[in-house]
Amino acid sequence: VVYIPTGANYAVVRDSLSPLLKDMDAFDAVAQKKNYVGNVKAGKYILKKNMNNNDLVNVLRSQNQPVKVIFNNQERLEDLAGRIASQIEADSITLLETMKDEQYLAENDFTARNGLAMYIPNQYEFFWNTSAKEFRSRMQKEYNKFWTQEKLDKAKEIGLTPMQVSVLASIVQKETAKVEERPKVAGVYMNRFNKGMKLEADPTVIYAIKDKTQAFDTIIKRVLYKDLTLDSPYNTYMYTNLPPGPIFMPDISSINAVLNYEKHDYIFFVADVENFGYHKFAKTLREHNQNKQAYVNWVNKQGIKR
Repeated sequence: VVYIPTGANYAVVRDSLSPLLKDMDAFDAVAQKKNYVGNVKAGKYILKKNMNNNDLVNVLRSQNQPVKVIFNNQERLEDLAGRIASQIEADSITLLETMKDEQYLAENDFTARNGLAMYIPNQYEFFWNTSAKEFRSRMQKEYNKFWTQEKLDKAKEIGLTPMQVSVLASIVQKETAKVEERPKVAGVYMNRFNKGMKLEADPTVIYAIKDKTQAFDTIIKRVLYKDLTLDSPYNTYMYTNLPPGPIFMPDISSINAVLNYEKHDYIFFVADVENFGYHKFAKTLREHNQNKQAYVNWVNKQGIKR
């Protein structure tokens, strides 16, 4: 595999090919004859053993190979930019600047706080030499394609905008890694939302701490009572409104879990220490406090302070 960067001239191509070819002069002659010397094209090219010079030039002229770009589980645009930069030519700084372009965000009804929602995690095909702006444009098209009329109608039916769905989905995903449990967790938050209650979601407090301190690499396993008083738009213990943007990149299963949330009467839930990864749900505060005490006892026994 040979990668030819954007703006490269024939000298750059020569440097890339010289360790691979038996006779560089013979290749030069064919490249000159086929007018490739002054017509170098950026991209990813696959060269096979025993190819003749004519085939090599033909590949380099017209067979730019796509690459598979995969991303998910990103917390911020900064993280996403780094992830994408490891897969295409565009560097992370240019990608981040492009993703945070205020004019572009405003023109497309996004903000720096919620711009992460535009990037639907999946597997996509791109040419390796895709620019940052081309990547962003493609992702916006994929976002618009994802939000079909059916999904828009479902969001409207449950009283949320697509952005609110993405924000709530990010909370649901942070609450449970079990895909099958996400509609149930989403149902709890929708019950609170519809009753005008505060969401009181621990993952939003953790994000608020990281956002306030800009220490996003910090691992926080336990939310303390003092954390609940942190004045941040992400703190759903302090503010009734949804956070201003996703606290995590919600995957498609989480978005669908919100759009198709489970209808039930549960208002509370807490980690189930007898069935790790899952939660115990409760309809009353009294029942919830019993479940919560079991969890607190387990956390204390583990010696988890933070």
